[in-house]
Amino acid sequence: MDIRRTILLMIFSFSLLMLWNNWQVHQGNPPLFGAPTASVKPKSESADPASSASVAGVPNAPATPTSPTVATVPGVSATANPASQTVVFKTDVLALTFDLQGAQLVRTDLLAFPSVEDPAKPFTLLERAAGHTYVVQSGLTGAAAGVAFPNHLAPFTLETAARELTGDTLVIKFSSVSGDVKLTKTFTLKRGDYAVTVAHHIENLSAQPITPSVYLQITRDGSDPAGTSSAPRFLSGPANFFGAAIYSEQEKFQKVTLAEIEKRKATYIKQADNGWFSFIQHYFVTAWVPAQGKSRSYDLTELEKNLFALRSIEPVGAIAANSNLTITSKLWIGPQDQSALEALAPGLELVVDYGRLTIIAKPVFSLMTWLFSLLGNWGWTIVLLTVLIKAAFYPLSAASYRSMAKMKMVAPRLQALKEKFGDDRQKLNTAMMEMYRTEKINPLGGCLPIVIQIPVFISLYYVLGSSVELRGAPWILWVHDLAVRDPYFILPAIMMATMFLQMRLNPTPPDPVQAKVMMFMPLVFGGMMFFFPSGLVLYWCVNNILSIAQQWYITKKMATLATVVHR
Repeated sequence: MDIRRTILLMIFSFSLLMLWNNWQVHQGNPPLFGAPTASVKPKSESADPASSASVAGVPNAPATPTSPTVATVPGVSATANPASQTVVFKTDVLALTFDLQGAQLVRTDLLAFPSVEDPAKPFTLLERAAGHTYVVQSGLTGAAAGVAFPNHLAPFTLETAARELTGDTLVIKFSSVSGDVKLTKTFTLKRGDYAVTVAHHIENLSAQPITPSVYLQITRDGSDPAGTSSAPRFLSGPANFFGAAIYSEQEKFQKVTLAEIEKRKATYIKQADNGWFSFIQHYFVTAWVPAQGKSRSYDLTELEKNLFALRSIEPVGAIAANSNLTITSKLWIGPQDQSALEALAPGLELVVDYGRLTIIAKPVFSLMTWLFSLLGNWGWTIVLLTVLIKAAFYPLSAASYRSMAKMKMVAPRLQALKEKFGDDRQKLNTAMMEMYRTEKINPLGGCLPIVIQIPVFISLYYVLGSSVELRGAPWILWVHDLAVRDPYFILPAIMMATMFLQMRLNPTPPDPVQAKVMMFMPLVFGGMMFFFPSGLVLYWCVNNILSIAQQWYITKKMATLATVVHR
């Protein structure tokens, strides 16, 4: 192909990328080339931000779904509680650490997923530590002035003796009494499940009716999650989104960046009687699923610099004197397992976000999981998936390679025309078009089939980059984790080699300078692959090898036919 057309195609592609970036910014999404979503400033280590009334943002609003204001709790200190006590419970997949102050969930270890820093230890999703806060809280609000209902800063009493799952279910109970109201929080965990059933049992111990509201809250700072991809941000795709998300039947899936919350420009549904809200990071999600069919308000706010709260506030109605009421919710703390998330709540699987290519990416993911059920290894699943996709696009690729082969065969004649007409561009273009017509060559024939395949390839890239199933999954020999970069950079080196070989099969640009520029492209793309997960690089290596084989076969076949014709 004429090198000028290649350069024009690259410029056009880059222009489309910039237009897409501007459109994403206009829609309120993070820029493709942007900085992290929120500035990170270390918090003081002298105070526990999760147990501070001024930080934790206990809602003490009237029991109406339209006023989720934030206020401090009377009688609660705004400093860390030195007497804070924690207790740990374990299932086969979770280790949960609760603080008896508020029965807050302050640490969650996912036992089936290794830590990024130390593979011998489990991955920690929720955590309250010096300089880092990511906790789950809940409680009651809506008390009269001067009175406080049990909230996530109130002292709770543990009523459960068991600390570890022995059967199929582990039930954990905490209780607290404040303002003549007793709140009992019950967390029910099941074997092999990351979904926790959370019940708030409210008892009115007074002689007067009360109208409390139940709030469910996720509090997190804006520091980048552990294991954030080292790939350039504009290449990470929507799967690497870090921020809040709310789903409702009215507005569907709404993502909110921390920067939007910080600037008070976040757009999301404020009131609904369905759906869920969550905090998303690469591979993992924490989501509250309140009781469906009951009106509630949503609030996303910045409590202090670089500390954010996502909450729902649900009025429970009047509770008569000496009466009680139970509100049940679901809490997911774990991996972005699409099938399990979809079963838990409608739309919850959308936290695995493929962007506007979801319609293609979903079937690709389904095919990939089916192949894994047959092969039992995600590395070989990627190899076979690439082969199948390449086979599906064989006719289009063949058309592209035939066009390239024809361009390569007429390259000497094209060079002769350039020498003949010199700087007379009009005569040169006329002669070139005549030659193309005579030889039945479409100058764009090598580009159009590739352009058609681009959405599928991007979708596959998103699927491989967002699948938590690949995290910690080995392939062969030195590749022990397909979700991290190749430790010895062998796959990126293979990719660069295959790209160089592909360049040799393509028509050589007539300009020596342009030819050298094109030869540097494999180094540029190969260098980028040093930062990509090895599973993605494996896909590109297999795709390149198959492309080389197909292009070599078609080029050789056409050269043989051309020899026979000239005889």
